[in-house]
Amino acid sequence: MASALRIALRNQTRAAFPRTSVRTFASARPQTLKERLAELIPQEIENVKAIKAEHGKKAFGQVTVDQVYGGMRGLPALMWDGSVLDAEEGIRFRGKTIPEIQELLPKAPGGQEPLPEGLFWLLLTGEIPTTEQVKELSADWAARAAIPTFVEELIDRCPSTLHPMSQFSLAVTALNHDSAFAKAYQDGISKKDYWGPTFEDSMDLIAKLPNIAGRIYRNVFGTGKLPAIDPSKDYSHNLSTLLGFGDNEAFVELMRLYITIHSDHEGGNVSAHTGKLVGSALSDPFLSFAASLNGLAGPLHGLANQEVLLWLRKMEKTIGENASDEQVKEYIWSTLKGGQVVPGYGHAVLRKTDPRYTAQREFALKHLPEDPLFKLVGQIYNIAPGVLLEAGKAKNPWPNVDAHSGALLTHYGLTQMQFYTVLFGVSRAFGVVAQLIWDRALGAPLERPKSFSSEAIKKMFADKQ
Repeated sequence: MASALRIALRNQTRAAFPRTSVRTFASARPQTLKERLAELIPQEIENVKAIKAEHGKKAFGQVTVDQVYGGMRGLPALMWDGSVLDAEEGIRFRGKTIPEIQELLPKAPGGQEPLPEGLFWLLLTGEIPTTEQVKELSADWAARAAIPTFVEELIDRCPSTLHPMSQFSLAVTALNHDSAFAKAYQDGISKKDYWGPTFEDSMDLIAKLPNIAGRIYRNVFGTGKLPAIDPSKDYSHNLSTLLGFGDNEAFVELMRLYITIHSDHEGGNVSAHTGKLVGSALSDPFLSFAASLNGLAGPLHGLANQEVLLWLRKMEKTIGENASDEQVKEYIWSTLKGGQVVPGYGHAVLRKTDPRYTAQREFALKHLPEDPLFKLVGQIYNIAPGVLLEAGKAKNPWPNVDAHSGALLTHYGLTQMQFYTVLFGVSRAFGVVAQLIWDRALGAPLERPKSFSSEAIKKMFADKQ
């Protein structure tokens, strides 16, 4: 009797849900980022094997002594899949330019700028995600956003005089306490599975950065109680809300653009390379990215946007608002003659205007064309390259990303320039951890380049004169 009942129930179920209907229902759920990665990793492992088999013994070129002394400038020595920087064309994210990702990546309802969630998907997979996949990723990050109580207390105990980047690095380092990768490694996880807990740590890291950044901002600059993450909102909207700007849709749009264009800039810059280097020791994503932040905090890297705004404010104070082109030109010359650089101009690789600068300029032309500081930035853009070329001070006299971002943030009321590099740090996490996940998936080895002393270099060439 019981067996007959089971058969009857099974037949009823089959009638109600035929095989084609069941498959259609199952496929309605968007594929998650981790599921897609699990499909891509075996393919990429075979791709790398094929590249090494065919090209492994080929050389990129000769290393010169100047490169050894010059900070390895231009030395091809790293694998970095998320983005490639061309000296003339600028950055491409998985082969796509900034204008292309602005067009192709999903946007928030009513928004015009790409959602950073979509850019992260692109960095990891090389694919443009669907709106549903991006929405699911936003919800996943919101669900992971809470930071441990002891980390909250750690941030709260920092003196307001401690630079926000120092606090940021401190808090990210402390997240290592709950690292899934560190625990899995201690438990003896197989090397081929390293990418799994690295992915989970990376997702947790990105998710928690807005809460950390918001807490630091409100502690240091006294802007009141930290609001809660809204699980129905996207990443940039929640970050803006935590900073106190969530009601300003234009600022939210700026954050979407800002995070996207600051996320990755190939692997040779200090923050990206540091994260990759530390990660190669199998340090977890929290420790690796904390090291990235310490590099980003330097005035020759992420702190440069703060330096630009200081210079702009000093210029305004010296020559006044609505200064003539001749006054601006003379001020630029006075900067150079004083033994200083023009901040925001020049780049280690680029030999043209940074496309990230252009994207910010276009945003400003759309949203704040009459802003006095934006007008000054544009005026400098028309004058500085000619002065720099005449002075012979720069191989690239064109503006980089830092020349513009401070003016935009200031327009919307985020005037605390000491905090600007923290926003850069939130953004740069996307590129650093995306590469770290792939490094673990492909079994990248410990980095260990060879170094030479000055005496060893002299001896090396002593008999080759």
